[in-house]
Amino acid sequence: MTYGYMRNGSAMYQDTSARGSVEGADRHQLTNMLFDGMIDRINQARGAMRRGDVPAKGMYFGKVQAILAELRGSLDHDAGGELAGRLDALYDYVSRRLLHAQLNDDEHAIDEAVDLITPVRDAWRQIRESYLSGQGSASSAAA
Repeated sequence: MTYGYMRNGSAMYQDTSARGSVEGADRHQLTNMLFDGMIDRINQARGAMRRGDVPAKGMYFGKVQAILAELRGSLDHDAGGELAGRLDALYDYVSRRLLHAQLNDDEHAIDEAVDLITPVRDAWRQIRESYLSGQGSASSAAA
C-alpha cells in the first residue's frame, strides 16, 4: 500500500505550508506562531505522556524547549529593560517546570506552564492587533 507516501505527502504539505506562513509573517506573527507552536507541542507531549510513548514525549518536550530558547534569545534586554528581564525569568521557570513534567510525568506542571504562557501569548495577539489598527489609522490619516 501507499500509506507511507500519504504520510510523507502530508508532512511535505505541512512543511510547505509552515514555510509559506513564516516567509510572509511580520515579527508579531512570528512570535504568535512560536507561542501557538509551543502550546501545540506541549499538548502533544501530554498526549504522548498519557500513552506512555516515551520517544514521542521526549521529541515534543525537546521541541518546546527549543521554542523557549528561541523566545529567550529574541529578548532585547537593552530596549526591553525590566519587562525583558521578567520574560526571561518566566521562560526559564516554564522551561524548568516542563523539564520536571517530562522527567516525572507530572501533568500539574504542564498545566502550570500552559497557564503561565497563555496570557503572554494572548498579550502578543493584542499587541499585533493594536499595531495593525495603528497602522491603518496612520495610513488613512496620511491619505
